[in-house]
Amino acid sequence: MKTLTVFTPTFNRAYCLGELYKSLLRQKNTDFKWLIIDDGSSDGTDKLVESWQSEGKIEIQYYYKSNGGMHTAHNAAYELLETELNMCIDSDDYLTDDAVEKILDFWKKNKSENVGAIYALDATKSGEILGEKYPDDLKSFQGWGCKIVVYNDGKIHNVVGDKKCIAVTKYLKKYPPIPVFEGEKFYSLYWKQHFLERDYKILILNEPVCIVEYMPDGASMNKFKQYFTNAKGFQHMRLMLMKDSPTLKLRFIESMHYINSSIILRDWNFFSKSTNKVMTLLALPFGIALHLYVKRNYNKQLQLNK
Repeated sequence: MKTLTVFTPTFNRAYCLGELYKSLLRQKNTDFKWLIIDDGSSDGTDKLVESWQSEGKIEIQYYYKSNGGMHTAHNAAYELLETELNMCIDSDDYLTDDAVEKILDFWKKNKSENVGAIYALDATKSGEILGEKYPDDLKSFQGWGCKIVVYNDGKIHNVVGDKKCIAVTKYLKKYPPIPVFEGEKFYSLYWKQHFLERDYKILILNEPVCIVEYMPDGASMNKFKQYFTNAKGFQHMRLMLMKDSPTLKLRFIESMHYINSSIILRDWNFFSKSTNKVMTLLALPFGIALHLYVKRNYNKQLQLNK
């Protein structure tokens, strides 16, 4: 069995999926398999993948499901994972030429039973690090890692930019699947990482392993629309974050977003449901202001898309 699974959720991305395939072919270390989760594509993705499978150059597993959104594709991938390590590479991204070699060499030198994942860096096509690197003196952490890192001694450092998670499969599969709400097709893909950061040490590989390109049809380019079309999921996630975030500032920000989602849902019982009532009360006027800002920009997006 291979050591690493690279899994890719995709929906009507046959036009760009080939770039990722070519990057996998360039890997010097072939101790990996590629798991493609097709989230209901109708653009010939199945035939394209079949042609790659027939070439036999790398191990490819293809799984088709009805369209449910990126988070449901992740849940399907989690059920199918069997290798020791796994990482998601989006259909519009691709690996650096030495990514698998770099990851597996690093894992071989640093693996231990209390490690739940490796966090590495993303970069742009021009080679610029997306956001910023982790501090040079930070080799691992436990507790928080998305936008902020809490050192073992309690010191806090802000982290900017997305990072690549290479998770230990047996630990990732312990946790509940990403929540799914009827009629919604988005939920934060960071869900399981919160649990990994809480319960295990996260190792830092402070080098890029993934080249990122944001496409016009990607989730990051449609964030204001997401607030309205997936408000139940956003509200649910905020309930956890405004309770568990490590700083007052972050809990305040999450409370603002919780209020925004609650207004979109017309859930006027949001205060009684809040996991941080004091912060929710303090954030109320700011949450209303955020809602007006989000609504204005969402309406602009609707006008542009007409």
